[in-house]
Amino acid sequence: MNKAFQTVDWALASNIYEVNIRQYTPDGTFSAFQKELPRLQQLGIRTIWFMPITPISVLNRKGTLGSYYACSDYTSVNPEFGTLDDFKNLVRKAQQLGMKVMIDWVANHTGWDHVWTKTHPEFFSMDDKGSFRPPFPDWEDVIHLNYENRSLWTAMIDAMKFWIEECDLDGYRCDMAHLVPLAFWIEARTELDKMKPLFWLGEMEDPRYHEVFDASYSWELLHTMERYWRKEANMSNIDNVFFKYSSLYPRGAIKLLFTSNHDENSHSGSEYERMGDAAQAFAVLCITWEGLPLIYSGQELPLVNKRLLFFERDPIPWTAEHKLDDFYKILLNLRSTNPALRAADDNVRTYRLETTDNADVFAFLRKNGQREVLVILNLSGVKRQFKIIGKVVSGKFRNVFSGSTEEIMADTQFVMEPWRYLVYEK
Repeated sequence: MNKAFQTVDWALASNIYEVNIRQYTPDGTFSAFQKELPRLQQLGIRTIWFMPITPISVLNRKGTLGSYYACSDYTSVNPEFGTLDDFKNLVRKAQQLGMKVMIDWVANHTGWDHVWTKTHPEFFSMDDKGSFRPPFPDWEDVIHLNYENRSLWTAMIDAMKFWIEECDLDGYRCDMAHLVPLAFWIEARTELDKMKPLFWLGEMEDPRYHEVFDASYSWELLHTMERYWRKEANMSNIDNVFFKYSSLYPRGAIKLLFTSNHDENSHSGSEYERMGDAAQAFAVLCITWEGLPLIYSGQELPLVNKRLLFFERDPIPWTAEHKLDDFYKILLNLRSTNPALRAADDNVRTYRLETTDNADVFAFLRKNGQREVLVILNLSGVKRQFKIIGKVVSGKFRNVFSGSTEEIMADTQFVMEPWRYLVYEK
């Protein structure tokens, strides 16, 4: 199976920053967030993904403010965040700064008082009593849409077109994409791409959906990294996930790599709760391995023990010092400027390297012509001394963090502190 659609070229050297508008600033508005754009541009952010910006249903909502994912109108803005004009200004400013903008799209379900419940009740699935029903019993705040009704397809695509026409968006992140028929997504992309070439990210891990989606989630990798930290998995388990991604997914499929996102942070804990001392090394892996890296709001602080509430106001506790600004700035700049780190590029080769300590050291080389990036991770709580085996790596490399230049050959001896990382550019 091959991808039926071409991925926009700008995405291949990009990264994605997920924005939780409600919690990002004390005001929780588009206008307040807009002031953060120059800082994010300096950080190296290239694509911004906004969690759902549509109004939230009141009926059966969870908590005080409800879930972003319980939409009450697909073509309006949540007044909690501001106005449509506020959002248009925000998108325009981000694009002027060279960034792309995506919004979250929830096509599988709506809130209980969505406008369609009154105008088009036939768009929804019904229980045996003829009443609206949740997609799953524990998703009590939303109701399921019925894609057997083809009129729903037209209405949903028209709603998606609205945001391209009004705001000139660059892409969609599609929530729980695998719960919606693949045929719908093919029709949606066919229609929307006529308006503007878009980037399509699907929240799923079903290779079949890459017929339409450019990128998909890497939940399996995330959970394997977490298991590794808990000593329930080993290095071969990580390698097996990457082998699966490269062998089972179609050519050109991109995996979204991350250590945190809104679901994980709110429901399971920060990356430091889930990965401990390994969190930063795994962040390096996610930014430099094959795929696209995702960074969640506040990870640059970092949010060590902070779980952002999902249904209430709970602003990110920003401080004057963002301890990981330089960490992300260096890695994201490397990724956007070095062609060896491009995603889904046939000219890029990734070599998993053998070392004299394969049980604890994860090393790899990515190469595009004469451009090379070497990454070495000590994935253990012990100081390690080792060499790279073979002649794949040879020449002068610059350490991107220290700026020092080193000659690296097959017999070069490395000494690394626990859970540390080395990233070199040839």
